[in-house]
Amino acid sequence: MPRRLYSCTPSRLNAWLDCRRRYRFTYLDRPQPSKGPGWAHNSVGASVHNALAAWWREPYERRTPLTAAVLLTKGWITEGFRDEAQSAQWLGRGRDLVSGYVATLDPSDDPVGVERTVATRTSVIAVSGRIDRLDRRGDELVVVDYKTGRRPLTQDDARSSLALAIYAVAASRMMRTPAHAVELHHLPTGEIVQWRHTDESLDRHLRRAEEIAMEAAEADERYRTVMGEPAQAKRPRPRDAGRPPAARDDAPAPERRDRPLVSPPRVPAELDEVFAPSPGPICGWCDFRRHCPEGVTAAPEHRPWDGLAE
Repeated sequence: MPRRLYSCTPSRLNAWLDCRRRYRFTYLDRPQPSKGPGWAHNSVGASVHNALAAWWREPYERRTPLTAAVLLTKGWITEGFRDEAQSAQWLGRGRDLVSGYVATLDPSDDPVGVERTVATRTSVIAVSGRIDRLDRRGDELVVVDYKTGRRPLTQDDARSSLALAIYAVAASRMMRTPAHAVELHHLPTGEIVQWRHTDESLDRHLRRAEEIAMEAAEADERYRTVMGEPAQAKRPRPRDAGRPPAARDDAPAPERRDRPLVSPPRVPAELDEVFAPSPGPICGWCDFRRHCPEGVTAAPEHRPWDGLAE
């Protein structure tokens, strides 16, 4: 019998690489263990991304810096800030970010896609994800990813990104148009970091995705054998808005505070070894830190607003 394709997003693949226990909590344990409070930097990133997507959907004559600021204000997410004053301060910064950024754009140059879902498959994986923006420049497509984090970006960030490479492959196959260039647009600095892949480098990324997928698929199967088939859950929306590594994959969830505490299920020692944690500095940013003794020991807990660039 042919092996079932491993259905995934780049975020799921990266979660397996970052920490297998967090992968289990995110994608396998059902009900999903309770998360900590939402992160303010996630709120900023999601608000900015939503405003920029909405800006491109406006009629041409309304694509102005003022419209971008208004859209951000209307869709501002307040989760994770220390207090209303801090939220208001960052709302002002967010308005400056989006209005300053769109002032550099040609409003008549419509992208091929905004928040565009792309997908592709190989003999091993069926992978999909959502691109912030997909441009057409000449005879090629360009994958554009917005960044709002405080860390300056390097060309290596664009070159090594598994997600951007997969998006380029998927977009090219779906639209039958070459896509080799990927770009990171860092809104706080206005810097654009670009990398131009070759067919060979894109293929290497795809083969790497397959290798990760085969490891994760084997672990998933062992989990199902021991614990039973996990309930189907809504796939987390792919997103990377320049956040610390362990806080990349979820939109803010204002209702988290009201949810009852859910602990992860007890698993046998041999299964716990399969999904062993990877303790390190990113544990301080992990949504599931409270459920992981190794993570609690590895790094101090961060406050929800500590990821903001003060």
